Amino acid sequence: MIKSFFEPLRILSRKAMLTLIIIEVVIAVAAWQLSGGGLIPTPSKVLQALAKIVQDPGFIDNFFSSVVLTIKGMFVSIVIALIISYLSIVPFFNPIARFVVKCRYLTLTGLTFLFTLWTKDGHDLKISLLIFGIVPFFVTSLLSVIDSINKQEFDLCTTLRMNSWKTLWEVVIIGRLDQVFEVMRQNFAIAWMMITFVEGLSMSEGGLGVMLIKANKYVQLDIVFGTLVIIFLLGIFFDYILGKFREWLFPYTKLQTRS
Repeated sequence: MIKSFFEPLRILSRKAMLTLIIIEVVIAVAAWQLSGGGLIPTPSKVLQALAKIVQDPGFIDNFFSSVVLTIKGMFVSIVIALIISYLSIVPFFNPIARFVVKCRYLTLTGLTFLFTLWTKDGHDLKISLLIFGIVPFFVTSLLSVIDSINKQEFDLCTTLRMNSWKTLWEVVIIGRLDQVFEVMRQNFAIAWMMITFVEGLSMSEGGLGVMLIKANKYVQLDIVFGTLVIIFLLGIFFDYILGKFREWLFPYTKLQTRS
């Protein structure tokens, strides 16, 4: 079995892959434990900090504040991105969609002041920055999905005497719903990663980002690492749930994955 771990193109069984993951996790934790100390907290200290964080009365409020903000930002972003992406098939709107894609290279740091002027409170500021940071990546992924559509599908709609709007509905919108959901799942990581940044701009509503910033300010590195572990594990959990939800909505995607 060990030899198969190092062979290129070898497909491991589920049991073998689980064994490999456990071995690598144990090695990583052991290396962290041995190299820790000083400013860098060891895994044992991080576990103690985790227990302290979870038992904190304000943890649940901060947790739900971050989750609600992320879900709201994701929902608005996906609606905006879908409209821009679907309209990109119309020649007039295509340059706009391509410009939105290029906005991936704009840094939020220099635009925070403008968004502060345009929004009425801290909540709207966080939502606006979250949307601005997510939409270009959504549109980029969605345009890739649209560009990958086989021309024969459009030709078939033409043969069936469908007009261009009917073709857009059948081939692009309905025909690619499962891929749209996968794009949403993949880009959720970007939203979850950004949440700590935007929450630091307005701390009145709390959130995991606020917890992280306060612990970092007072150099409570065990709390910092503990909060990062929580954010990391929550991100993995949400990714798993979204993946299962996609399989439930579109069962055929599970068959495609297994094949």
